[in-house]
Amino acid sequence: MVTVNLGMLHYVLDHIYGAFMHRTKMSTPFFSRGWGGTKLEMLEKMINQLFPEVAGQNWPPRLIEPVWRTIWETKNASLREGVFRTPCDEQLLGALPPESHTARVAFLMPKSVSPNRMACVVHLAGTGDHTFERRLRLGGPLMKENIATMVLESPFYGQRRPVLQRGAKLLCVSDLLILGRATIEEARSLLHWLDCEAGFGKMGICGLSMGGVHAAMVGSLHPTPVATLPFLSPHSAVVAFCEGILKHGTAWEALREDLATQKAEMTLEDVRERMRNVLSLTDVTRFPVPKSPSAVIFVAATDDGYIPKHSILELEKAWPGSEVRWVTGGHVSSFILHHDEFRRAIKDGLDRLPWKESQL
Repeated sequence: MVTVNLGMLHYVLDHIYGAFMHRTKMSTPFFSRGWGGTKLEMLEKMINQLFPEVAGQNWPPRLIEPVWRTIWETKNASLREGVFRTPCDEQLLGALPPESHTARVAFLMPKSVSPNRMACVVHLAGTGDHTFERRLRLGGPLMKENIATMVLESPFYGQRRPVLQRGAKLLCVSDLLILGRATIEEARSLLHWLDCEAGFGKMGICGLSMGGVHAAMVGSLHPTPVATLPFLSPHSAVVAFCEGILKHGTAWEALREDLATQKAEMTLEDVRERMRNVLSLTDVTRFPVPKSPSAVIFVAATDDGYIPKHSILELEKAWPGSEVRWVTGGHVSSFILHHDEFRRAIKDGLDRLPWKESQL
């Protein structure tokens, strides 16, 4: 009888998928055009400005005014798509590609009760998630629990992708920081809209992989309790690009050459150290503990080739009162097989929040 170590099998599957996606000549690597020059310096300053020095600073965010069209509607539910101008300030707007200036959302909402007795969760995109469909499939079954789903199309993705970019392979390191900062601003404005304009009684923010990092940041910065639900997410992009499988899909030589134009001798280790320093800006453990830590639920995979276990444990340590749930599998297999666990975490996180008091 042959015994198979399933954990190792999941881990190997991640590496096979990673080899196909990131190590073959079939696809462009990440950051093939270098660091991003002066944009990167600007963003390093801007990201530090995210942290409010006094309570209430940076809030409320810029008001958005989505323009909606109905995709379908039944007696029980509706799906609408909306567009709005990104709420990013002029400096960030100047760094965003023109294709990303208009944000797009899908809004799946049950009709069983009024919004003030309903919850809504904003779903942020993982790496390579260019469409609404995956996240709508994740959120759809939650309608029977009176939970609506708002799906944001990321800057640099889908219809917002720059014309020269191939797939999800961002051209410059600065693009990763621009994508993150713009996503945070847009998600904060969407939560504000759901609260003040749509009148939802509870709200949450979730995301898979890269989307989970952004969800954790948004939940951390929100001035009132929201369910914060990062799935299969590291504590920092450093882990993804310097430790996990994505390090094999990064254009290290192009990054070295870009740095070598500024400094004389640059080894690949120097380049990796520079990357670690830049991406430390995305370290979620630097962010404040969310207002309701018990409504923070991380879902992590036992044999994740992209996200090492120590990264999840750092999140749990940084945010006392939060919960980590483990699913059996790797990054890719868990993404495919564990939607029920993600939905359970969404429901449980929202259940740990009080209903917003009626304004009447």
